Amino acid sequence: MTITQLTAFLAALEHGSFTAAARALDMTQASVSELVARLERELDVTLFARGSRRLVPSAAALELRPHAAQAVSAVQNGIDTIQALASLDRGTCTFGVLRNAAYYALADLAETFHHRHPNVRLRLVGINSALVARSIAAGELEAGLLVLPIDEDGLDVHPLFRDEVLYASTTRPAGSGAVTIDEVADAKLVLYDAFAGWDDPTRRQLLERARLRGRTIEPAVEVEHVETALSLVAAGTADTIVSRSVAESEGFPDGIRTFPFAEPMHDTIALVRREGVLLSPATQRIAELAERMLRERLPEHEGRVALD
Repeated sequence: MTITQLTAFLAALEHGSFTAAARALDMTQASVSELVARLERELDVTLFARGSRRLVPSAAALELRPHAAQAVSAVQNGIDTIQALASLDRGTCTFGVLRNAAYYALADLAETFHHRHPNVRLRLVGINSALVARSIAAGELEAGLLVLPIDEDGLDVHPLFRDEVLYASTTRPAGSGAVTIDEVADAKLVLYDAFAGWDDPTRRQLLERARLRGRTIEPAVEVEHVETALSLVAAGTADTIVSRSVAESEGFPDGIRTFPFAEPMHDTIALVRREGVLLSPATQRIAELAERMLRERLPEHEGRVALD
């Protein structure tokens, strides 16, 4: 079994035909077909059903896919490491960041990295942490900075920072004290990260607490961005939850009061990568830069604490 065979297999799986895979790899269709056929003979399995207009992967192909992707990625990372060892003058960096990265002093991460390494191609993905974790596990991203909890199978998780989650409202009277989960369950809520829904790490914590009390959480409004949720809170439409970093930012709307939870709740920010996979030099560098920026620029508070 060779890396070339695995590369041809992955290309055929992704593009659905040997012809399209050959185009993507700048090879002949016959070469790609033969590489996959040799792989099938060595493994004594059928990887694709032929004859239709599109290749149909077998169960064996789907099982092989993550292992093949990891092997090809490891070899490519090794090549990138040798080529870029001295000066990081080439290569590609694929890194995920939490959706609200700007509130965590990471707004200029891309600019800082590109200024230091202008010849490195940078792909910075800022989506919900649950989706970043899945992309890392699938090999689509090398690593990422995200919020816990996530499903950690196959991932190496290094917690960095803990940020308190607060309840935000314009209708709850000042001086009302800490918020109980029963009060949250009864409240009219607007929650953000609508696409991720209850896969969102902060929402997951909230829902788990409610379920322990035999309650559920039913938001009246769901939106995608925290800024939209805060505008609705400022208008008195509903209440929401935010991290302390968001609540203490310059753009946080006037008039919104924040309250701690009776049982304190925290987002834990962590650096995550796949288990057993070495990062490319470029991604290793941006991971180090993101961690340093996070630690240097966020002041500690009793509700916001650096870990280790």
